[in-house]
Amino acid sequence: MKTKWLTDPAHSEIFFKVKHMVISTVTGEFTKFQGSIESESDDFSNAKFDFSIDVDSINTKIADRDTHLKSEDFFDVSHYPKLTFTSNSGVKDNKITGILTIRDVSKEITLDADFGGIIKDPWNNQRAGFEFTGKLNRKDFGLNWSQMTEAGGLVVSNEVKLQINLEFIAQ
Repeated sequence: MKTKWLTDPAHSEIFFKVKHMVISTVTGEFTKFQGSIESESDDFSNAKFDFSIDVDSINTKIADRDTHLKSEDFFDVSHYPKLTFTSNSGVKDNKITGILTIRDVSKEITLDADFGGIIKDPWNNQRAGFEFTGKLNRKDFGLNWSQMTEAGGLVVSNEVKLQINLEFIAQ
């Protein structure tokens, strides 16, 4: 029997890190997202993960930078308001592979997956937790804006590191 799981946004978070001017790292997050899992097993090896992020919810703690990231130079939120991920398979060998779509560009990515397990909470809900980590090249998804520093380094690195911590509740 398949079990459907939905994200618990109060106990989930999505972060990214990008090198700035080669010497430091900027961290950002997306604050609005929804995800689901359909699984027939408690190890999620055959599960289907579907995930969607409201790109307009990007937050780097600097309003001007967030506005720039939402512009045509990066995410172009007015034309591409969602970022999506759909798994090709469940969690296997501590990895998950799926199709990530940003700006209508779809590419297969593989993330490291740390399955935290399943518990029953005090309100009798079943919960499952995952930590997904990985990296991608932003230019693979049409996020091409770039400038060089005087020393020849990129103002914004092409490599983006992902840290995704999700808690799901069985329905």
